[in-house]
Amino acid sequence: MNSPAVLVVVDVQNGFLDEYWGNSNNPDCESNIRALLAHWRARDWPIVLVQHNSESPRSPLRPGQPGNDLQPGIDGAHDLLVTKSVNSAFYGEPDLHAWLIAHKHNALVLCGITTNFCCETTARMAGNLGYTVEFVLDATRTFDHPDADGVMISADEIARVTAANLNGEFATVVTTTQILGNSA
Repeated sequence: MNSPAVLVVVDVQNGFLDEYWGNSNNPDCESNIRALLAHWRARDWPIVLVQHNSESPRSPLRPGQPGNDLQPGIDGAHDLLVTKSVNSAFYGEPDLHAWLIAHKHNALVLCGITTNFCCETTARMAGNLGYTVEFVLDATRTFDHPDADGVMISADEIARVTAANLNGEFATVVTTTQILGNSA
């Protein structure tokens, strides 16, 4: 990575620590995200935090609930906070795409929760909009989820398929170590 990309941290909120979601993969997700944030913050590189404001009355991510808050260590210095109620950070407020254009950013490093919903959707849109995207798979996590027939798919398998869907088409799938080593 020659110039600093924008670190986009998607939905790392207290509500995703709730049992409501079920079994999760990648227990190192948040520590990897904090390492990325520390690296970016130490260099004063651009950071976008994204916060999901669920409209579902059952969701721990509803505004006004403790689960809506960003997790400790995530909620520090940043350049932009995007709030959204859908899966893509590009459909939030303020307008992420407009902000990236105004600040002449064309490369993103993407991490957060959940791998296959908000992170994958944001990566797909970013790729389609022409951004260079590095998707830090080990700085994302997701949850077991049933398929259309009700058969449970493991969070690990979902993450693996997301990586296969994105890599080479919408993003380059990388690790935290690769990002930190390439941007020293």
